[in-house]
Amino acid sequence: MTGPIMSTRMPETAAIPRRAWVEQIMGLPVSIHLRGAALGSSRVERQIAAVFADLRHADRVFSTYREDSDLSRWERGALPLADADPTLAVVMELCEQARLRTEGWFDARRLPDRRGDRLRYDPSGLVKGWAVKRAARHLTGLVETSWCINAGGDVLVYAPAGQPPWRVGIEDPANPARVLRIIARAGGAVATSGATHRGAHIIDPYAGRAATAVRAVTVVGPDLMWADVYATAAVARGPQALTWLADVDGYEALLVDRLGAVHSTPGWPG
Repeated sequence: MTGPIMSTRMPETAAIPRRAWVEQIMGLPVSIHLRGAALGSSRVERQIAAVFADLRHADRVFSTYREDSDLSRWERGALPLADADPTLAVVMELCEQARLRTEGWFDARRLPDRRGDRLRYDPSGLVKGWAVKRAARHLTGLVETSWCINAGGDVLVYAPAGQPPWRVGIEDPANPARVLRIIARAGGAVATSGATHRGAHIIDPYAGRAATAVRAVTVVGPDLMWADVYATAAVARGPQALTWLADVDGYEALLVDRLGAVHSTPGWPG
């Protein structure tokens, strides 16, 4: 799970028409921001509704809180994988890819159950980024419109040529009311993981306990799902994760350690 990141307005965007929509889905606020013309058209409304519908469907399939989700029913043996929503098998395969890509530091197979003391299969660290990326396909037809989806801090943005980039503020984990860094992105993803809002909930899969050596990690890159996975794995791995992330093509990271010191990979933007 990632921590909040906020989109901020550049002065030159003040004259561009803007609209925003917000819904509570997957237990967190999901906002969609558009900049451009004809934002009140029925076409735009349909596309926004389709994004939210996709995310609500993902919640019905993958929620670890709902007893009637496909994930919960599969885990307790009430639903064969072959009869579940096809995306469940897709996400399980992606979780295995994530485990291998992160050298085991992202591992959905044995995580604490929020409802009790047992361990369970929990793909939540991948599902949110995957679901937002998948839902964003409904906005790709808005080629002359800038858009930003912010799902509880995982941010996916697009700005066409000729429009200014989105500015994304990264909060200070020691003081969430303060912005630690601001980066400009015309496209791609920004994802943050850490303990700021949910405490030390990310598990070191090798030690079997909460990871506490890092306060927060923000990862930027082209794909929101992988940015989120890498941020989560980096928190589990600790400060040494920056050396590993520096070799991950297309992704850069900002890390705040337990003492509040800020570190980044060599290619961090700004």
